[in-house]
Amino acid sequence: MAFRATILTLYPEMFPGFLGQSLSGKALVRGDWALDCVQIRDFTTDRHRTVDDTPAGGGAGMVLKPDVLARAIDHASDGDSRPRLLMSPRGRPLTQARVRELAAGDGAIIVCGRFEGVDQRVIDGRQLEEVSIGDYILSGGEPAAMILLDAIVRILPGVMGNALSGEHESFEGGLLEHPHYTRPQVWEGMEIPGVLTSGHHAAIEKWRRKEAETLTRERRPDLLATQPVTK
Repeated sequence: MAFRATILTLYPEMFPGFLGQSLSGKALVRGDWALDCVQIRDFTTDRHRTVDDTPAGGGAGMVLKPDVLARAIDHASDGDSRPRLLMSPRGRPLTQARVRELAAGDGAIIVCGRFEGVDQRVIDGRQLEEVSIGDYILSGGEPAAMILLDAIVRILPGVMGNALSGEHESFEGGLLEHPHYTRPQVWEGMEIPGVLTSGHHAAIEKWRRKEAETLTRERRPDLLATQPVTK
């Protein structure tokens, strides 16, 4: 069964967006994965199709109503065991390990929040897993959902032409990726490191590991805690 993503959103016209291009777009056409959108507003019951209300206790902004959103989630997940995700800046940071877990499943139901957020009762009542793509605020969950899906789709079987391309990237081995070079040999006075053109594969792998450790130490020292350091 192909990976199937169901997006709950107030703006279904935003999809597939860039997911319809390049590798993910070709994979979508081939049927390697599927995408459908659910308009949250379709589950309102008043003539104004109201999806939000003022925050309890006061404060700025509006909050997505639990009854409306719950009906949309129930519709999307009827008889469905796919994980239910809520794109949220307060969620657990997305990792490559979690991406791989999701890619190994049948798909995901992804809720795109808007306004000040989602009523906590629907998060609790529908067991939504809050997922963050970074420590910053977007205008809505749609761009975050696209980023999550891009990370998942690219590692689905058959999507990347060379499966090894995904095995030596940043975070796959717990380190940032080593530097890359290609021809010409000399560009603006800078040369490709000699070890990379030596043909000595063991030396090349050692150089790449060392460079990856150096970059990680400089930029993401938190990742090194679980890594054995190369002697």
